[in-house]
Amino acid sequence: MTSLRGTIRVVPDKSLTHRGAIFGAITRGRTVLTRPNPGADCQATLRAVAALGARVVEANEQRWVLESDGVLSEPTQVLDLGNSGTGIRLLAGLVSGLPGLTVLTGDDSLCRRPMARIADPLRSMGARISTREGGRAPLAIEGGALHGVDYRSPVASAQVKSALLLAGLSLREGQITLEEPERSRDHTERLLRFYGVPLEVGETRVTLRASSDLGPAGAAGTNLSARSWLVPGDISAAAFFLVGAALAPGSELVIDDVGLNPTRTGAIDVLRRMGAELEIETTSEEPEPIGRLVVRSSELRATIVEPGEIPRLVDEVPILALAAARAEGTTEFRGAQELRHKESDRVRTTLELLRVLGVQAEESEGVLRVHGRGPKATFSGGAIRADGDHRIAMTGLIASLLTDEPLAVDSRDMIATSDPGFEATLQTATGGAAQ
Repeated sequence: MTSLRGTIRVVPDKSLTHRGAIFGAITRGRTVLTRPNPGADCQATLRAVAALGARVVEANEQRWVLESDGVLSEPTQVLDLGNSGTGIRLLAGLVSGLPGLTVLTGDDSLCRRPMARIADPLRSMGARISTREGGRAPLAIEGGALHGVDYRSPVASAQVKSALLLAGLSLREGQITLEEPERSRDHTERLLRFYGVPLEVGETRVTLRASSDLGPAGAAGTNLSARSWLVPGDISAAAFFLVGAALAPGSELVIDDVGLNPTRTGAIDVLRRMGAELEIETTSEEPEPIGRLVVRSSELRATIVEPGEIPRLVDEVPILALAAARAEGTTEFRGAQELRHKESDRVRTTLELLRVLGVQAEESEGVLRVHGRGPKATFSGGAIRADGDHRIAMTGLIASLLTDEPLAVDSRDMIATSDPGFEATLQTATGGAAQ
């Protein structure tokens, strides 16, 4: 087994980088995003906002600089969002208030993912959206005047919520109110407030009222002033290293400058509940809390992850399932059906990964059960099929630190969609010992 030690920084937050590019396009002036996520998904969103009229002055791993007059224009080309579900769904909301035709598409995987969850509520606001059969991309959106809506979402989804709030910036009258069954990530609400947009925010309910201060009449965009900020490290990326260090004997790992938004730290709560020795220090608060994490080798015990927790850790379920595999007892992830609509059917691919490792696991009626082999167990070697899913490939690479036999991941290329530096960071944390 290979321990993880030292101090690392993880890839900048993907969710915030998407939003940073969008807010840079719809605000007036010059935006500097320091340490943006360099992955293919966020690059696709940056190209899309440039096609909508933002001027990308500089774009490298250290910073993105955008300039805008706050008004978007009808694109002359199809906007290809690659594999980015966040990019296509958030932009669908934004361009719903943009006069003219915008076509949003992506790769084969993205075009198989459900889009009706954002298309239907946007249509209820007056957007005209055409999709392929089954409500799938490409999305052809004829934008224009929108009206308010009181929408009760059947799922807790930050992408649905963000799409409606971004569309709401084009309202000339009325209001957007969205209610969710559980609280989802609140990045968009925090950024709207950071830029001076008044919101009413409850535990599961958010309201945005029309205002002449928000946007120029007849066009998507805003009268808001641009602001610059630091993109924190991605807590979803940090989760892989937290689990690796908690499971591998002799580990003590420090992760600096990581995002600590409480709607994203469900994985930390679960790991602490399982007995992980994990310390948190907050160092900054605006526009998102940022801090330092310290994690040490720990003996874990099973837990129950309730449905209300899933929105706060939905992307971390595969790596938390790996933690559960080396815990004492049976861990349950309840309400896991949302995982079937990710880059892969993550219920299926997580189960397949665990079975390769020699771990008993099953799913029934939306409950994923992992029967832990105990804190002293080692995993079997073999070959893991990532099925085009970066989270599965990354989980496989962490699992390879905990086997006595070789464990191969069939493809790693897709990791670049979110974290092109993942393997280099893993080599740093393991002193070059990772496969």
